Amino acid sequence: MIYRLSSDLYFPAVETASPEGILAYGGDLSPERLLLAYRSGIFPWFEDDQPILWWSPAQRMVLFLDELVVSKSMRNVINRGVFRVTFNTQFRSVITHCQQIVRDGQSGTWITHEMLEAYCKLHEMGIAKSVEVWQDDLLVGGLYGVDLGHIFCGESMFSKVPNASKMAFIALAGQLKNDNYKLLDCQVYNEHLESLGCREIDRGEFMRILTTPTNRAS
Repeated sequence: MIYRLSSDLYFPAVETASPEGILAYGGDLSPERLLLAYRSGIFPWFEDDQPILWWSPAQRMVLFLDELVVSKSMRNVINRGVFRVTFNTQFRSVITHCQQIVRDGQSGTWITHEMLEAYCKLHEMGIAKSVEVWQDDLLVGGLYGVDLGHIFCGESMFSKVPNASKMAFIALAGQLKNDNYKLLDCQVYNEHLESLGCREIDRGEFMRILTTPTNRAS
């Protein structure tokens, strides 16, 4: 049975999630609950006509930073200086583009207005961060996520021109590696992420990495 959250700041053990990965429903998107969720290996994912759904899938898609794959064609794009990358300068614009971008096979978005405002609050607290990709001074790609200090939990990315979201992902992975992060959490499988070197690990391994103390230098 899927747990119904109350006003208390609490989540059940992730091992109690359904086979699909749904752990609980209800609650709110307060900064305190969101931060507790991410620190507990849980993330929200729902649509406008649904209650807030909280997920902890049995298989977690992640990038171990040494395993990043940059294709030859993408290396050429980087070497030619097609894009300029900035970090954490246009968070609201990035999440708004992620909300509004048209995606193949999707009729709507899971980034509701409530979700957008909640993550903007996290950004104001220095917890949610963004990567911006520019071409001729136009914002053409980017991504955002939640920074736990040793793991970056990617949420969504967008691309208005070919390779822009890949550029954001590659730039983020490089920065995280330089800062000795343990991994980039990508949540659920898709082929695009797999092509960049991401792979699935089981929930138990992810939780061990998430909860192991780190001496990462800030």
